[in-house]
Amino acid sequence: MTGFGTVSVSAEPLTPVHIATNAVSADGSRIESVEQIDDRNVRLQVHSAAMDKTFPVEVQLPANASKPRPALYLLNGADGGEGLASWQVQTDIRQFMADKDVNLVMPIGGPFSYYADWINDDPVLGRNKWKTYLTEELPPLIDSAFNTNGTNGIAGISTAGTTVLTMPIAKPGLYKAVAAYSGCAQTSDNLGTAFVRAVVGMGGGNTDNMWGPTGSPEWAANDALVHADKLRGLEMYFSSGDGSPGKYDTINGRNEQLGGNRTQVDNDDNQIGPEALAGQMAVGGLIEAATNYCTRNMQQKLESLGIPATFHFTSGTHSWGYWQDEFKRSWPVLARGMGLSEK
Repeated sequence: MTGFGTVSVSAEPLTPVHIATNAVSADGSRIESVEQIDDRNVRLQVHSAAMDKTFPVEVQLPANASKPRPALYLLNGADGGEGLASWQVQTDIRQFMADKDVNLVMPIGGPFSYYADWINDDPVLGRNKWKTYLTEELPPLIDSAFNTNGTNGIAGISTAGTTVLTMPIAKPGLYKAVAAYSGCAQTSDNLGTAFVRAVVGMGGGNTDNMWGPTGSPEWAANDALVHADKLRGLEMYFSSGDGSPGKYDTINGRNEQLGGNRTQVDNDDNQIGPEALAGQMAVGGLIEAATNYCTRNMQQKLESLGIPATFHFTSGTHSWGYWQDEFKRSWPVLARGMGLSEK
């Protein structure tokens, strides 16, 4: 133990990171422990009172923590980052953010839940109250533990591209900047409903326990396209490929992760194997074509409402190489919303 709420886990001497772990959110949620990964990164174990369960949260501290800094919440896709399909494993985001004055917060958990508040416990996926967790429970704990300035941004891929839009609607003012990569904001029309049911079904969950039978009010209540007028005032970035092969959809491309299953790597040069590439182009291409349609719908809706946002469309499939690029491309938008330099 190297300090209050801090554990050193490296063989090399670490500069102790002191994290206050005695904060408790309004409903009793709390930080149970802190593990120090290195001089800048820690892993929290956060107990959610709403879900009565403890989840990991990894945090990279700001480059300069001499004064309170914002927090950027970075969400994973369908498997909640519990497997290999995570920002930490699949991208160089930590390195990219190393010189940024922001607390990078990466929650882990909630596979196939859409990070939503479900109306019922599910026999397979359990109790999901992720909207509560990400709006009421976790932010005050992060603010207290890391002495933030109370300004937040949120970004996410795929299914979390829906979530990052519904959170600012659920709690206005909590998040100032949003980035959605390959997401589908709409949840209550035929396409959106089919998309949600397919993803939740992949994890063995039942969407009747999520938002009730198709057509129930909760489906529309969680539809960011329907409620796009409530996104006014946010700095927003949206991106999607079109499903056609792009620069990462080649046999010489980087090793990709799709749907939470480890792809085959041919050698040590991080090349994608033939079978994985075929799946990436077929399944990932189909998914990305759908998210492209959704993203263009959001673009049209925001334009009709006179709400400014940044959109970027390109070729490519539903895979990590593109999301890493888009995060970096979106950084100036996120930084601006959080009151930071765009460096």
